[in-house]
Amino acid sequence: MYNSIKLSESVDWVGVNDKETDLFESLWPLPEGIAYNSYIINDEKVALIDTVKINYTDSYLEKVKDVIGDKKVDYLIINHMEPDHSGSIKSIREAYPDVKIVGNAKTMNFLEGFYGITDGTKVIKDGDELDLGSRSLKFYLTPMVHWPETMMTFDQKDKILFSGDAFGGFGSLNGYLFDDEVNVDHFEEEIRRYFSNIIGKYGPVVHKTISRLVEEIETIEMIAATHGLVWRKDPAHIIEEYDRWSQQKTEEGVVVVYGSMYGNTKIMAEAVARSLSENGIEDIKLFDVSRKDISFIINDIWKYKGIVLGSCTYNNEIFPPMEYLLKSLESRNLRDRVLGIFGSYSWSGGSLARLQSFKEKVHCDLVEPSIESQFAPRGDILEKCYLLGKNVAQTVKEKC
Repeated sequence: MYNSIKLSESVDWVGVNDKETDLFESLWPLPEGIAYNSYIINDEKVALIDTVKINYTDSYLEKVKDVIGDKKVDYLIINHMEPDHSGSIKSIREAYPDVKIVGNAKTMNFLEGFYGITDGTKVIKDGDELDLGSRSLKFYLTPMVHWPETMMTFDQKDKILFSGDAFGGFGSLNGYLFDDEVNVDHFEEEIRRYFSNIIGKYGPVVHKTISRLVEEIETIEMIAATHGLVWRKDPAHIIEEYDRWSQQKTEEGVVVVYGSMYGNTKIMAEAVARSLSENGIEDIKLFDVSRKDISFIINDIWKYKGIVLGSCTYNNEIFPPMEYLLKSLESRNLRDRVLGIFGSYSWSGGSLARLQSFKEKVHCDLVEPSIESQFAPRGDILEKCYLLGKNVAQTVKEKC
């Protein structure tokens, strides 16, 4: 079993891997687990950067002591106060009573609110620096990436950007830590799922932050986020990916999502999907919204240019799982997609109207026909489904 892992001569990873938590934020499935990354700089002064979830405090403290021995921790720098990163703050304070907790003014509000700590703190502002001896740390405030108090810390000697949740991803670290130790392509789905579900809502802020970092920091040798891989071989890759996703840039492909109680809406969705294939779309994702967790659906919607949404009617309204998806996409300010919609009902409509209102709340190009079927879909309805698939395919190809 490994304890700490060196990023440089004086910087170590002292994080932990979580394979026991099933749902991140009690919402998002973690089939591959998740890592909580913390880092320690062992200079003339010792600085910890972020902590770990409270469940892992004991093993975390062992790793810290393994690196610094009998030395004390002088500073605990908090880039992000979400409890999966701040949960061990009180334990660090108990183990190292003289530690100074470093954060911005908003950090201190969260620190008191979560943990009742008001003393032994050091408030920094954007651009401030902290001297550790042979190196100086510079702080960049990044509010709303993705909480109000988030910030990043840059080690100006080793050129390491400790980026908080930004540039992170789902997935535990199974013996590896760095991007040059793995096949990065294997991780992209879980990194994008993390971005689209957790940070995607704040895309414009992320893009602005990345532009600032690229402009102000001449060289970034390594990116060390609080989740996922540490990027030392190609930090530019994760910066480029995050920037692309923040601007909702997409690839050629179509996601078809349907909600169906008795199979009639499913028949319509399959007809659309078949038409998409016949008209040259190779990447087609077909999801039953009741049976596929929404986080995976959102991930693919973030990847592809086309979306087709179809739903049955339920109690005069849209099918509840589809409503959850629509609200989730609206809250993430979905835009720049090619959109197709269809609905079905037996004795009362409602689903198509809600899908039409969804179009008004997002900035997507609606492709006709918009289809509404009563009872089981017959030949004329299926012909319209084929036409919708054809038109979506053609429009996606034109825009990609």
